[in-house]
Amino acid sequence: MSSQLDESIHSSHTVLEEEKASFFRQPKAVWATALAAVFSFMGIGLVDPILPAIAENLNASPSQVSLLFTSYFLVTAVAMLITGYVSSRIGGKKTLLIGLALIAVFASLSGLSGSVEQLVGFRAGWGLGNALFVATALAVIVGVASGGSGVAIILYEAALGLGISLGPLLGALLGGWQWRAPFFGTAALMAAAFIALFFMLPTLPKPAKKVQLKDPILALGHAGLRTTAIAGLFYNFGFFTVLAFTPFILHMNAYGIGAVFFGWGVALAVFSIFVAPIMQRRFGTTNSVMTALAGLMVVLGGLGVAALLHSVVTVVVLVIVSGALLGINNTLFTELAMEVSDSPRPVASAGYNFVRWMGGALAPFIAAQLGEHFGAQVPFFVAAVIMVLSIVAIFTGRKYLNAHEPHIV
Repeated sequence: MSSQLDESIHSSHTVLEEEKASFFRQPKAVWATALAAVFSFMGIGLVDPILPAIAENLNASPSQVSLLFTSYFLVTAVAMLITGYVSSRIGGKKTLLIGLALIAVFASLSGLSGSVEQLVGFRAGWGLGNALFVATALAVIVGVASGGSGVAIILYEAALGLGISLGPLLGALLGGWQWRAPFFGTAALMAAAFIALFFMLPTLPKPAKKVQLKDPILALGHAGLRTTAIAGLFYNFGFFTVLAFTPFILHMNAYGIGAVFFGWGVALAVFSIFVAPIMQRRFGTTNSVMTALAGLMVVLGGLGVAALLHSVVTVVVLVIVSGALLGINNTLFTELAMEVSDSPRPVASAGYNFVRWMGGALAPFIAAQLGEHFGAQVPFFVAAVIMVLSIVAIFTGRKYLNAHEPHIV
């Protein structure tokens, strides 16, 4: 019995060492795509530190400003349905470059906005570019990276975590000077990413079979992918309640909000890269996801209590803790979406992201409306209840997900 345990531990250590080695031994094209993904994901949290400043300078309410997230993610969600159609016809490299170019153009236009309505509209265009880039980047990294899809997904999530953590920092540094500056800063980064990918990413072969517009919707007919997508929608509601509404209750300047969400993003990145794979290996995917969702439910409830008691210190601590839990689930949800069905990965990713980004579109506006009409604590309590729905979705659909479970050691 002891020798079997020793052998299992040794096998686990060997797998970890091999994954670590393959993680860092990647083609230049993978690193170029990952770096561009970092810049792209910076756009998600970039506006966080300047939300109060945007509201003040454009004479807008929190719910109006929240539409910056809603328009962005609504267009991102819907556009996910066409990303595979486009990339399978013009190729992954051209799709990535078009996405980056659109982000650069609409980020620049966002910086020139004279009203909150214009800014919301330009963020919608930004969301189109984001969809074309993000969905294709994941497929490109999975297709080009060495070490298997698991390593590729961790690379992708590392880029996501790093981008989300650096976005608020850049937004604070530039936004503390002038609220328009972060948008122009993003445009410059996207231009740099465009140049890097243009020269470093080789022309990728087009898939033998072209993706049809209906394919992502048909992919959701698979019970495992549908379960993951529905749970992901509820999960993202909690994610973006924290990201989009918390800045309004911190009562800090851009630098303070940026620092808080930089800590949040660092926790997200560290736990997505290092902790999520360990939890998955030890406890299984569905158990790990439900545990992290339960933890997020408790944290959201705690944020509601802290908002009611006006305890800013408690809010800061809980926001950073939420980053750790979000990091675990980001990695595990992405891996489930890519592996749980028999659909091609780009198609499965498009169907999953179409559903789950709806949570990102709905949460900011609903949270702001609830906060304005019923008190700052209510959005967090509602989000906590919605985490229960995500847990229920995973639990009831676990038999469709368990086929994806790794060997538990």
